[in-house]
Amino acid sequence: MTDLIVKLKISPNASKNEIITTDDTVKIKLTAQPIENKANKMLIEFLSKTFKIPKTSVIITKGETSKEKTILFKDADESKIDLIKETLGVKDAR
Repeated sequence: MTDLIVKLKISPNASKNEIITTDDTVKIKLTAQPIENKANKMLIEFLSKTFKIPKTSVIITKGETSKEKTILFKDADESKIDLIKETLGVKDAR
């Protein structure tokens, strides 16, 4: 089991939920509004479904009220970590 920390930019009020990667950032568009923690809840749900990991394994460690968030993927197995890195375009630090 491994942990992975990823920095994301969140774009609430989008027309659909999607992941957009560019050379230097990963943006996640969410349909939820940024009120009453709705966007954060949807972000966790969306990442959990996308990578088929439990919601309890997706933790917002920084940026609860910001569009820039630091996400901890906790206790995921290697294949899930590889999928997350590949999908989010995370450069492998190894």
